[in-house]
Parts: sequence; C-alpha cells; structure tokens
Amino acid sequence: MFDLRPIIFIIGILLLFVAALLLAPACYTLVAGSGTGQNFTAFLATSAAALFTGLPMVLLTRGANFRLVPRQLYLLTVLSWITVGVFCAFPFALSDVHMTAVDALFESISGITTTGATVLTGLDTLPTSILLWRAQLQWLGGIGIIVMVIAILPHLRVGGMRLFRSESADKSEELTARSSEIAKSIGAIYVMLSLACGLCYWIAGMDLFNAIYHAMTTVSTGGFSTSDLSMRQFADPDVIWVSSIFMFLSGLPFVLMFQAYRGRKRALIDDAQVRGYAYFVVAAIAAIATWLTISYEMPPVDALRIAEFSSISIITTTGYVTIDYNLWGGLAVAGFFFMTFVGACAGSTAGGVKIFRFQIAILMLRNQLKAMLHPRGVFPTVYNGRHISDEIVTSVVAFTFVFAGTVALLAVALSLTGLDLTTSLSGAATAVANVGPGLGDIIGPTGNYGPLPDASKWILTAGMLMGRLEILTVLILFTSAFWRD
Repeated sequence: MFDLRPIIFIIGILLLFVAALLLAPACYTLVAGSGTGQNFTAFLATSAAALFTGLPMVLLTRGANFRLVPRQLYLLTVLSWITVGVFCAFPFALSDVHMTAVDALFESISGITTTGATVLTGLDTLPTSILLWRAQLQWLGGIGIIVMVIAILPHLRVGGMRLFRSESADKSEELTARSSEIAKSIGAIYVMLSLACGLCYWIAGMDLFNAIYHAMTTVSTGGFSTSDLSMRQFADPDVIWVSSIFMFLSGLPFVLMFQAYRGRKRALIDDAQVRGYAYFVVAAIAAIATWLTISYEMPPVDALRIAEFSSISIITTTGYVTIDYNLWGGLAVAGFFFMTFVGACAGSTAGGVKIFRFQIAILMLRNQLKAMLHPRGVFPTVYNGRHISDEIVTSVVAFTFVFAGTVALLAVALSLTGLDLTTSLSGAATAVANVGPGLGDIIGPTGNYGPLPDASKWILTAGMLMGRLEILTVLILFTSAFWRD
C-alpha cells in the first residue's frame, strides 16, 4: 500500500486555508452590522472545525516523503476536492438559510467546481455574508482548477492532458518543486484579471459589492450571481459587454496569458487551441445573432449583444443568463445544448470537453479519410506544430467516450428519480460539463435545481465533481488494480 502521509499533509494544508478563508465572511457580518448572530457563528464554527481538523493532520505528517507517485496524486486530487467541498458546505447548513445536508453539499460542490448550478431562491434577500461565501468558493475553485490542470493532470495521462506537459522530466520531485512556481505565476495573472474585471464592472455601473462579487464568479467562469435574475438584474448594456469580454478571456489558457504578459506577445495568437476557441465563439455568435435578427426581427445591435453574451456564457461554462433561450425555438436550443459540451481551452477555468479534443478528433478523421484513399500512406497527427503520439490520441478518444458514457448514465439515473427526458439529459450534461443552467422549465435559464428530488441532487453532485476532475481521475479509484500493491 502506498504512503498516505503526504496526502494527509496536503489535505490538512488545504483545510487550514479554508479555515482562514472562512474568516472573511465572518468579519463581513460584523462590518455589515449583522452582529454576532447565527451566520457569524456558522462561519466561525466551521473555521474552527477546519482548523482543528487540518492542524493535527499537518503536524503529524510533516516529515512525510513528498516524492509522490501517480497513484498518490490520483487519490490526493479526488480526496482534496471532496474534503474541501464537505467543509465548505457547513456554513450553508448552519446559517440562517437553513439548508438541508444535500442542498448544502450541492451548493458547495457547485461552487468549488465552478458549475454555477444552485438550489437557492430569493438570492436578492439572502444575507450578503452567504452571498460572499458563494463567490469565494467559485474564485477559490477557479484557481484550484487551473493549478490542477497544469501541474497534475498532464503528468497523470488523463484525457490527453499530457499534450500540455512541460518539457521537464516526469520525476515527481521535479513536479513538486515546480508546483509552487506554477501556482505563483498563475495566481498573479488570476488576481490581476479579477481586479481588472471588478474595476470594469464598477465603471460600467455596478455597485462595489456586486462588482467584486461578479468579478470573482466571472473570472472563475462560475456563474453565481446576487439575484435570481442573474445578469438580467443589470439594465446597463455596458455590464453585459464587460461580462462577455472577461468570460472570453477566462476561457483562455492562463499559462499562455502569463507568457503573453511576460513579453511573448504571440503566445496566444500562435496557439492552435486558442485560434480554434476564437473561431468557434465567433461562429456561434454569428449564427445566434443571425437567427435572432431573422426569426424575431431583433435589432442587429441587440441581437449581437445577446448572442455574444449567451454564447460565450455557455461555451466557457459560466452559466450567466440574461434571457430565456428556451423561447428561441428548437434550432437555438439544440445549438446551446451542443455548446454545453464543447467548453473553452485546457488550462482555463472552463469545463466541458475542451476545444483541443475536438481539434484532435478532426485531425484523426482527416487522416482516416486520407488513409482510405491511400492505404500505404503514412499520415502523422500534427497539432500545434508537434507530432501527437498514439498515446495521446488514444487518451483523447478514451476520455471522449467516457465523457459521453457518463452523461448517458447520469441521465438514465436522473430519469429513474422521476425527472422528464429534457431535465434528465440537460441536467446530466450541464453537471458533467460544469455549466450550470440546463434546459426545460425546471432547471432552465430562469429556473434552478431546488425543486429536484434529493436523489437527483446527489447524482448531480457526483456528476459535477467527476466532470471537474476529468472523470478518469475518479473512475481509476474504483479499479482493483489501483489498490493492489
């Protein structure tokens, strides 16, 4: 059996960080004049629980060997997200919102996975400290996702992510040594983008709290808002344009953004994945805007603004809404359902399948057609100027198959809980793709997940977690080979 001490140590560190993070909404309740009421007690009690759980874990395992092997990294990745999600759910259950255990966990996991699905209603009257905690969860989850995708998954051969592995060796000690450097670089650009987004929101007309709140949930592509109306609560079109711009930027690879900031000006332009992402966004906006202009005689400027915001929100898996696109007809709904799966770039905070996997699939199809015409020809798969190994191609195919299979199984499981086909299928898709709003009257753009049965919420919670951890990282823990020495 592999050594669990480094896993326990790192999870303990994460719990200490959560304990510190919980002090922000606790202090906010005092500053806002709410006093030391139930919400203050909820945050303080949860902070104390995280502190007194994490501190012994750190102290008792600080001498562990941190040369982690892949099996330790798999287990660490899954357990850390589950543990943090459970502890972050306590404030929802203990506060005066009085959420049930399943609702609290659903909201917490939705937050840290930046899915943006919610079971809460009456957000406009919700205590601001709870709203702040929701935004913090998504902002924390966003940076955690980026570091995981860049520093861990490429070294675990998950779903073709090895394509983005750095040129350094696979030695775990080198991976561990580089993790802090990666975290600092990504953290810097993440904070800068968040500050810029908040400032632009404020200039566009948001008050300070909403500007800070929506900056955190925009850059993390999470989609939590301060109102049941989501972004419809803001009448100024400038807010929508700002949101669209920063959602798009947050769907870019953060490593390339940092490289561009450091002077490599063509880092983003020369990347095949970024170009594919931009082309797809432009095509989606053009199609939706044209549809709205022709079918509903909407003014071109309004059609462009609404199409841009809605398309980018779904493609980047943010999940903000300004209008019920269920009313746009079957063609538009089908288009948004497809966009649910695509996602943005690997190395961003977005969910979904990711653009690069579709690009590699297209290259595979092209080579297969060439091979049918020229049976003796050799057609290597070249992506971003590099030859793609059969290992990466196989990994991409396996991930795509498992992704589709997971959505199908979850949809069947949801239908067994009594949900209709539209709700079951779109709910499964949006959970695994970490989008948030689904289709239909219940979980559509103007609804939420509160009315669903508890069994459905448990299924969707598992789906959100699996989707954020790239599915295979979770499934491997259920194989007997993983646990054999």
